[in-house]
Amino acid sequence: MRKLKVGLIGLGEVAQITHLPILENLADRYEIAALCDISPELLRVLGERYRVGNLYTDAKQLTEQADLDAVFVLNSDEYHAECAIHALRNKKHVLIEKPMTLNQTDADAMIKARDEAGVQVMVGYMRRFAPAFMEAVEELKTLGPIQYSKVRDIIGQNRLIIEQSSTVYRFSDIPQEAINDRWTRRAAMIKEAIGDVPKDIYNAYGLLCGLNSHDLSAMRELLGMPKRVVSAKQWNGGGYITAILEFDGYYATFETGVDDQRRFDAHIEVFGRSKSLTIQYNTPYIRHLPTTLNVKETVGEAYIEATNRPTLKDPYTVELEYFYEVVTKGVAPKTTPEDYKNDLVIFKMITDALLANE
Repeated sequence: MRKLKVGLIGLGEVAQITHLPILENLADRYEIAALCDISPELLRVLGERYRVGNLYTDAKQLTEQADLDAVFVLNSDEYHAECAIHALRNKKHVLIEKPMTLNQTDADAMIKARDEAGVQVMVGYMRRFAPAFMEAVEELKTLGPIQYSKVRDIIGQNRLIIEQSSTVYRFSDIPQEAINDRWTRRAAMIKEAIGDVPKDIYNAYGLLCGLNSHDLSAMRELLGMPKRVVSAKQWNGGGYITAILEFDGYYATFETGVDDQRRFDAHIEVFGRSKSLTIQYNTPYIRHLPTTLNVKETVGEAYIEATNRPTLKDPYTVELEYFYEVVTKGVAPKTTPEDYKNDLVIFKMITDALLANE
């Protein structure tokens, strides 16, 4: 089996808890051949941990490393497009964490760079690779006309899970100018997407792009694009959002928020007349916690409930196995940049509805 040489840009908590250990576990497919982060101390520690000699604090230099097959863009959202485009111009395949970009302009620039390079870009929507989710896509075909759907993501802050389950290295050697640059870029990118808006709407858009890109992307694969957002409301400074979305013949509710409980409740529920499906996710910060498909159905006089756990293999592993096929066999990824642009449309629809309720 051919090994892909990959370089990782951004070595934060997601890279440390998921990507790096999984790449190490998939050593028959991948070789970690380069690492990049703006924290020199973090770079040194993880370089030693994973026995990587090619270490960079400049992402552009990593993308120029000649022997790399692919680049994983895992750094802060504001630098996704820039780093991905550098990789594409150097003919590297790209796996990019969500949100791919914060606005349509950067998404279009990435698509143009991909097409000119003749390589692939895959967006890291790991929830859409969970085997239980993929079974739900097929099970939905037996549901009949949809009556209603509910999309929910109410979670505790990530640190509440991480501090009890993982060791994540963080160092205070990031230059202040880099921190300032990040927030300046973010403000400009969000302004490009939604204009000048109140701070709480700005924060709500950030929540939609971050946590909720998972929910709304998975919703799209199951249900398609909504026709419109009927109404939406945010509160607690943009930290909680609820919305009603219209589809053909039914409506869906969407609710999200982040609090201080040590739990993770993310699910999508779809109701037919006599059958319903629930995809229940758990925190990605503890690997191998199962995603389940719960089916409830009335058959004659009987009411039946069944819970299916197809595997304990975590969705990130399935995703990276799939990306290997994308690069080595030319499989077209389902989570393309074009697919992601639909999520930006939904984020804008919800934001416009929030503004209308201000």
